[in-house]
Amino acid sequence: MAPLFRAHNYIKYLYFSAANFFNMNTRFWLIIKDDSKKTFEVTGQAANDNAFSNKTYAMQKAGMNVSCISPPVTNKTSSKELVKITGYIKEDGLYERLLQKYREITMGSIDEWQ
Repeated sequence: MAPLFRAHNYIKYLYFSAANFFNMNTRFWLIIKDDSKKTFEVTGQAANDNAFSNKTYAMQKAGMNVSCISPPVTNKTSSKELVKITGYIKEDGLYERLLQKYREITMGSIDEWQ
C-alpha cells in the first residue's frame, strides 16, 4: 500500500507544480468598472491582481459603486484596445478619476474626526 500512496502523492506533486508554473506566467488585464456610469478602463496587465482588487474593495467599502475584473490575456485580447465589456463604454482616465474621488472621500472622513 505504501508504494501506491507515494506514487499518488508524486502525481499530485507533478500536477500542482505544473499548475503553479503556468499560473506564474499568466498575465491578466486589470479592468476597473464604474457601475453607476457604465464605463470601464483597462488599466494594464499584471501577473498578480491582489493590490488592484484590494484597492477596488476599499473603494466599495467607502461607498463607491465600482467593480473590477481580471480576465486573462489571450490571443483574442492581446491588445488593450481589443478588450470589450458588454453594456459598458470605454472611458480614458477612469481609474485616476475614481482614485481621486476615493481620496476625497477618505480625506473627508479623516477631517470629520478632527
